[in-house]
Amino acid sequence: MAIEYFEEFEIGAEYKTHARTITETDIVSFVNLFGFHEPLFIDMEFVKNNSIFGSRIAPGSFTFGLSEGMTIQSGLVKGGMALLGVEEMKIPAPLRCGDTVHIKVKVLAKRETSKPDRGIVTSEQQVINQKGEVLLQYTVNRMIRRRPKA
Repeated sequence: MAIEYFEEFEIGAEYKTHARTITETDIVSFVNLFGFHEPLFIDMEFVKNNSIFGSRIAPGSFTFGLSEGMTIQSGLVKGGMALLGVEEMKIPAPLRCGDTVHIKVKVLAKRETSKPDRGIVTSEQQVINQKGEVLLQYTVNRMIRRRPKA
């Protein structure tokens, strides 16, 4: 599904990445690397007795990073030059240890810029688990390389 150039994106096109199961090691590594040392993420007794979730969940920033990484791995931003902005991010449900997720990407808009070597692509991204639940949704603007003139 590699898309290398701005011209290859079509408004309304939808893409789906491969799936990945999230492990406890994934979440714990992220939490420790980035310092999310809150009881909700590191104290399973707290989670069991006080959390509304009842099981280990990932921080929302983990879910966002996962979405971006899986999108890059899919080849959808092979021609990416820059992430310009993220809008309207919503986290309607938590990413849980053991969830198997994929990313759905829908192209919403694209526009040329004043520079001939790049364009802007706007897409909606959703992280979806094995039950079909949307865990994270956001709109992203990316600068994408244009096809070189012959």
